Amino acid sequence: MRRVTTTGVGRLAAAVLLHVAVLLMLPAAWARDNRASESDITLSALPREARDVLARIQDGGPFPFERDGVTFGNRERLLAAERRGFYHEYTVATPGARNRGARRIICGGPRRSPDVCYYTADHYASFRRIRE
Repeated sequence: MRRVTTTGVGRLAAAVLLHVAVLLMLPAAWARDNRASESDITLSALPREARDVLARIQDGGPFPFERDGVTFGNRERLLAAERRGFYHEYTVATPGARNRGARRIICGGPRRSPDVCYYTADHYASFRRIRE
């Protein structure tokens, strides 16, 4: 029978921790590499509340939430890199939520006729490009 030494246990633990760390980082790395392009969503597939927000964006408002229209900083770096102020965020109401919830639309370009818009249902953890 092979005897396990303290040094061997330490090496094994370090190897296991390294593998766990790599596995935890993979989803974020994949998201950064694929940006938002790996999954699109059609306008008709969006929740009704999101379609309402897009209509308000094209109309220039009004917006029910104080933070609607603020600059989105793209700190997650999941969207294409653009100059500061290019992206703006808008809240998509979540039925039954007591706060703003996790759903947002992020649009880039001119405010009333954006070049691109994205939908996130998980508060910026992932984005889906909105297609007509």
